[in-house]
Formats: sequence, structure tokens, C-alpha cells
Amino acid sequence: MSAKLKVSVGSCSDKGLKEENQDSIGHMIPSNLNLLSAKGAAFTLADGVSSSSEAKQASQACVTGFLSDYFSTPDSWSVKKSGGKVLTSINTWLYSQSNQFQDISRGLASTFCGLVLKSTTAHLFHVGDSRIYQLRGTNLEQLTTDHRIHMPGEQEYLGRAMGVDYRLDIDYKKVPTEVGDLFFISTDGVHDTLSDKAIQKILTSGEANLTVICEQIVAASLEKGSLDNVSCQLLRINELPSQDADEVFSKLTELPFPPELYEGVILDGYRITRELHASSTSQLYLAVDTETDEKVVIKTPSINFEDDPAYLERFQLEEWAGRRINSPHVIRTVEQQRPRRFLYYIMEYIEGKTLEQWMEDQTELDLTVIRNVVSQAVSGLRAFHRMDMLHQDIKPGNIMITSEGLVKIVDFGSTKIAGIADISTPIERKELLGTKNYTAPEYLVEQPGTTQSDLFALGCIIYEMITGKLPYGDNLAKASDQRSINRLRYIPISSHIANVPHWVDKAIRTAVQVDPNNRYEKLSELEADLRKPNPDYLREDQLPLLQRNPLGFWKGLSGLLLVSNFILFYLLAT
Repeated sequence: MSAKLKVSVGSCSDKGLKEENQDSIGHMIPSNLNLLSAKGAAFTLADGVSSSSEAKQASQACVTGFLSDYFSTPDSWSVKKSGGKVLTSINTWLYSQSNQFQDISRGLASTFCGLVLKSTTAHLFHVGDSRIYQLRGTNLEQLTTDHRIHMPGEQEYLGRAMGVDYRLDIDYKKVPTEVGDLFFISTDGVHDTLSDKAIQKILTSGEANLTVICEQIVAASLEKGSLDNVSCQLLRINELPSQDADEVFSKLTELPFPPELYEGVILDGYRITRELHASSTSQLYLAVDTETDEKVVIKTPSINFEDDPAYLERFQLEEWAGRRINSPHVIRTVEQQRPRRFLYYIMEYIEGKTLEQWMEDQTELDLTVIRNVVSQAVSGLRAFHRMDMLHQDIKPGNIMITSEGLVKIVDFGSTKIAGIADISTPIERKELLGTKNYTAPEYLVEQPGTTQSDLFALGCIIYEMITGKLPYGDNLAKASDQRSINRLRYIPISSHIANVPHWVDKAIRTAVQVDPNNRYEKLSELEADLRKPNPDYLREDQLPLLQRNPLGFWKGLSGLLLVSNFILFYLLAT
């Protein structure tokens, strides 16, 4: 049997010398094993800012809001994105409530510490001066940094808190965990009174009951003279998810590969009509549901990889990803109602052609049509990015256009799912890159991809739709290291076609910049600049050639000088 995440937790909170306890503590360890695996377990502590009369409400909102909303985020999201989105939403609510009060001292403000244990990693979220420590063996390490402002000769001020500003700056970090690790979360009423050494001594005293340990720490803080509320939470990792490779492979091969499929064969209620496509990694078949007469596409794995666990996991994740994306511009994965006896999955059937075929059929350039195609492709890509997924193989062959002009992105084979990447596995996961002509340069030097990587591929496609060529020619496909990538030079559209506005070329050029930091931040920016001239690009049109295209200027000047020299030589010779 594979081990599951098992955690013990204890806590204690006391108002101390204050009239009200403005601290809040909470945790959630899902009993549903699927939810525990997908989202992990969450532990929170918040300390309402005492200068606010609504401090208790603020701390409670942070704790209850995080624990309820975090587990409602999509399981395709990474822990970082899920936690960040939830905290940003809570902060916005706190800030909006604070604005209702005329007296600023009645605002809702609180510090916050959140810890999510998912798989074998602890994910930390921190705002304010509460703290998270890790105890491994006898070594106690503070994992968070207090957000305090030190004024010379004056008292310290809280530099960051939930609810004090519309914008929220969250400290996030992740740390690997081991069985036996203790994580200790405390408010400043504890760690401002007790030294780390004193806390460590109590944590390593030999007491097994975590609640008793927290009670001892709270009592020691009050005895030492703490003037604040005193609260702490302690959790111990008793067991971590672990599976050996054989166990994982056994689970991945629960369903056998389908038998040979050809016209007339019925597979779990689907009658095969014909083979649509075959490659070294998979096969696609057109089929008809015998109960509904609906045309569908069946995707089956290649027998060449039946003993490859990384391939089997990736194939099964294709369906997992497809069922979580809901967009008219992404191919729909069909949920099966009948029992499945073999390894395959079902997609909607699209009557149309690939963008690659569509480009071959075009006889004249129509920017209006191209903009429409791009707009729909952007909508499809946004659906991936909203779910914290990267497609990673955007190319003309993976974009379909129906006879009505509807654009759909297909193929989830290279899709990276952030939420799945957070889960450790004995399987050696390899990045499955797309076609090199459209692959963002950062992938070629083994750097992580971002949404700008998908944007780069889309920019290459737009360039090809206009010119029939690629923005870097064949040089991108040949690049294999940073040095060769640095030598890449964008080929202006005017080198191929003369009647395309400069601002359109500039928009595409920005999308396919070698450095992802120089590309558009959002897909919508590219879409907008293709439809309407960006004022900055129009100003560039008015610049001298030397500033607009220095390389072209000097090449042209060199050519003129060479011709002049030949003429001069001829005159002198005759």
C-alpha cells in the first residue's frame, strides 16, 4: 500500500493581559484522499492588528476565508497560485470594508501565516510579523522574515499586513519536508517574549502531545511577561506520500492497451469508422457512438510505449487536462458514461482543417481574417492559462478551423499542469517540447516556460500566416545553446512582403522576442496591437532609418560604398 500524508496538529491561544483575543487559528486536513492528494492540508494563524477595533473580525476572516476558499480553487492550479489568489481576494475584501469606516482606526487589518502541506513539500504564505519555524531534529530554523520597519530611536512599526492597502505583497516559499519534521507557527506575543532557544527547549522536551506543547509555550510566554495575545500552532509530519516505481507502474497499467482498431470494430460502444492520424506516439480514430450516433474521435496510446511509465502518465493526464478546460476554442474532451475496458479517451469530432492546411489554401493576404483567427486562438490559450496550464506545443498543426470559421486548439500531449507538478512522484518526468520552429528559446536552454512561451509560439504562427515564413528563418530550429540563441536575428516582415504596416510587424516582433522579459506580458496586448496601431510603434515609423533599423542602415551604407568603390576603380582603370 502506498503511504498517504498524515499530520498531527495542536494549538493554543490566550488573550493574555488584553481584554479581547484578536488572534485566530485554524487548520483543515481533508478526509477525502483525492482532495488531500490534489490540494494537501492547510494550517493558518492570523493576528489582528491591535490598533484596529475590528482586529478580531479581520483575523477570523483571514483564517476562515483561506481554509474555505483554498480548497475550492481548481486542482490544476499550483499551491502558489491558489494561495496567492485567495489571499489577494481576502485582502481586497478587508480593504473595501475598512474604507466604509470614517475612522481609519476601525479598519480591518491582520497579519497572516499560512502553511500548505502538499505531497512532500511545505508551501509558506506570510504577511506581517507572525512567524513560521521548522524543527528538524534539534535544529530550529525561522522560515519567515518579519515585515517590520525599524525607526532609529523609536519603536518598530508593522510594515505589511492584510487589509491595509489595495495591493498585497505576499512572501511565498516552499521547503522540502521529511517524516518527523515539526512546523511551529506563532504570533508576536510568543516570539517577541520567548527567545528561539527557549522555544526550541520546549519543543524538544520529549512531550509527544502537540496541544500540551503549545499550552506550555503559551504559559511560558505569559509568565515571561507578554503584553499581547499569545497564540501558536504546532504540526508534526507522521507520514509522507510515497510510492515505489513498481506500484506507480501497476496503477498506470490498470487498463490494458486497446486491441487493433479498424473499420467496423466496436470499442466499448464506439464503432470505428476510419483512422484519422497515426504517429509514433498515438493514433486517432473517427468513431460513432452506437447509442447516440454522435461522431467522436478516439485517441489511443502507442504500443511502442507500453512499458514507459512517464509516457503512460502523460497520456492519462491529457484527458485529465482536457476535462478541466471549458472553452469553445479548445477541443472538448467527452466524458464517458459507459465503463471503459481499455486505455484511451474520447474527444469531440471537428469537421474542418488544420491551420497548416488552411495557410496552404490561402491565395491572398487578408489581415482582417488573420486577426479573427488570432483573436480566437488567444481565447483558447487564455483558457489554458486560467487553469494554470501551459500548452507548450502551439503550432499550425495543433490549431483547427471549422468550415464556419471557428478556431479550436487541440492536443494536450505537451501540456504542463502546475497543480500536478507540485506532486512528487518516482516517475522521471521529462519536459515534452513542441515543434522546434515554434518553441520558445527558453525551453531550448532548459529554462522553465511561462505564459510568454505560449505567446512566442503564437507570434511565430502569426508571422507565418502573413509571410509564409518564420521570424528567425531556420535558425531557431538549429539553436541549441544560449550562445546560438543570442545570435538569432528577427527578419522584418518587409523583407518578404511590402504592404504590411510597420506597427503590425512591430507587434509581432515584440511577441517573438528572444528574451521572454521583452515580450508582451499578456496575450490581450498582442491582440490589441494587431488590431489598432500602438502609438509607440507609430512614433517609431517617424524615426530615421538609422534608429529604426541600425543593422539595415549600415548594411545599406556598406553596399553603397562598395558600389562606389567599384565605380571609382573602373574610372581610374580606364
